[in-house]
Amino acid sequence: MAVELINVSKIYNSGVAKTVALDGVNLSTAPGEAVVLMGPSGSGKTTLLNIIATLDRPTSGHVLIMGVDVAKLPERELERFRLKNIGYLFQSFNLVPYLTAEQNVALPLIALGVKKELALLRARALLEFVGLGNAARLYPHQMSGGMQQRVAIARSLATKPPILILDEPTSNIDLDNAAVVLGLITLANRLMKTTVFVATHDPEVARIATRIVYMRGGRAYESPEPPRRELKINLEHAASAFEKIRHIDELIGL
Repeated sequence: MAVELINVSKIYNSGVAKTVALDGVNLSTAPGEAVVLMGPSGSGKTTLLNIIATLDRPTSGHVLIMGVDVAKLPERELERFRLKNIGYLFQSFNLVPYLTAEQNVALPLIALGVKKELALLRARALLEFVGLGNAARLYPHQMSGGMQQRVAIARSLATKPPILILDEPTSNIDLDNAAVVLGLITLANRLMKTTVFVATHDPEVARIATRIVYMRGGRAYESPEPPRRELKINLEHAASAFEKIRHIDELIGL
């Protein structure tokens, strides 16, 4: 399993009241699946994503990522495990304002110890993959929201993570850019065989799913029939960029 959650609960205790964010969630995900979490605000979607991303720990239960029980890892080992295995796309993009697009994308690779020139080479190839090959030297303030989102996607894929996590990826961009983002997520899932988890309120996002999980009151309910993928994607362009990425991966050793 790429991800396995076993009776996972998360309870926040303010000292005055307890809030049950997750209530005995069980979920097993095979490599290469695209899981879309849907549900109203406060249903537990973001909490579940944060636990899968190892940004938060459950109150009880077990979380296995790529077969590793992450709760048993010391914090320093957990940070490196997260950096190598999990790509996370935040709602607010979180690009470093004083770094260019290629420098932002290269950051996770440099943190892993990859030589700067190779990290930047892969960053530029990933920017081509997301359709921003000409924007490598731009700073975040010089880019539209949709462009920043695509740079953030490229950065989340920098270390070739087997798991990609996205929290409301279409909430801060317009419809046209949202369609582009959904296409890129699908490409990462198909071409890179990345296991994808997406939390959303947007029913359009469900089109990328191989599985839909509905969240209500901290509990997870599986949808019996996921929708078909009907997104129009430029596979030819992406395949060309992907071949370049694969060659760079051999140089880096990813």
